[in-house]
Amino acid sequence: LILIGGFVQLLAGFLVFRKYDHLGGAAFLTFSALWSSHLVNIGAGNSEGFTAGSIAFLVLNAFLIILASSFNVVLLCMTLAMELLTICFLLFTLENLPLPFEIVMLSIFSIICFYGATASLANSMFGKDLMMMGPPLFTAESSKKDTEDPPPCICPKSHCTSGLRTIADLLNTGAVCGVPTDTVYALAASCKHPQAIEKVYRIKDRPQEKPICIFISNLDQLRAAAPPISPLLWEFMENVYPGGIGCIIKKGEWLKKLGVGAGYSRVGTQDSIMIRVPDLTVLVHLIDMTGPLAITSANPSGEVDSTHHDMVISRLGHKLEGVLCDGESDEVVASTVVNCTKIDESGITIVREGCIPAGKVMQVFESVKNR
Repeated sequence: LILIGGFVQLLAGFLVFRKYDHLGGAAFLTFSALWSSHLVNIGAGNSEGFTAGSIAFLVLNAFLIILASSFNVVLLCMTLAMELLTICFLLFTLENLPLPFEIVMLSIFSIICFYGATASLANSMFGKDLMMMGPPLFTAESSKKDTEDPPPCICPKSHCTSGLRTIADLLNTGAVCGVPTDTVYALAASCKHPQAIEKVYRIKDRPQEKPICIFISNLDQLRAAAPPISPLLWEFMENVYPGGIGCIIKKGEWLKKLGVGAGYSRVGTQDSIMIRVPDLTVLVHLIDMTGPLAITSANPSGEVDSTHHDMVISRLGHKLEGVLCDGESDEVVASTVVNCTKIDESGITIVREGCIPAGKVMQVFESVKNR
């Protein structure tokens, strides 16, 4: 009987540990060790060693009782019964254990132990509470505040239509917001509001000589603006859009037809503009609601890119009107930038190697060029 009890407790302890219930697992394994030591010591006639071990266990089990009271009723009853049973073991070694008391304690402990072990085995194997373990008798009060400090700006979720509309409304009124992209998080401003683009430079402490690119939702928008683009460049863009490659092309009045509007002079350089079509559904929908967006990475100038909306909020949230929260970014580095202004004369030039390797970009270009 003792051997079977120790084995059941040992098995229950290991399964409870697998469920990450470390207190329950520790209790079962401790009880299993006590069963085993009782069997070994009584079988060998070594009552002195068992007596010393039992006294130490009484102290340890007292702490388990306190902890078990904050978990469930079954574990509490088991630890209490184990405390009394250990006293029985001590009385047994002194040959001073009343028989009725021994029978009652063994019966109570056997019932609790059987139910507790069975419940732990069933709940752990099936991953849900099939057998009730009872509520905790008390719960520790948290010293932390029940409510955390509110975020410094509006932070809607990207999977909610209402959240997308909230950010779109902010952008359409001239706000600057953090948004997810198919690479890293970015700061976005509507191209219809040049003051918002100016604010992006101030937020990032970005040097004025570094141009800001624009994002559009698809190439059809670009075709409708009828820019003076060669067939080779069209075919190259069709092969790299949507994705993590931005193409620098010649600037012109056609940008106003694209919807850039009053922000024409604040995006790109005097002669060129980088355009990218992101491969992220939520951002494409946002651009459809706002028109072309002026985009730059959401980090203080010279610092690492932001790869989670929490990074944007903690670093720049106090300067922004909103952040569209989309979790971890797809990449840890920004896009690859390609100069295509002289694609027909001398080919393309890699300005910045980002998430798309330069070799892959050149491979795509050579494939398009040799068709």
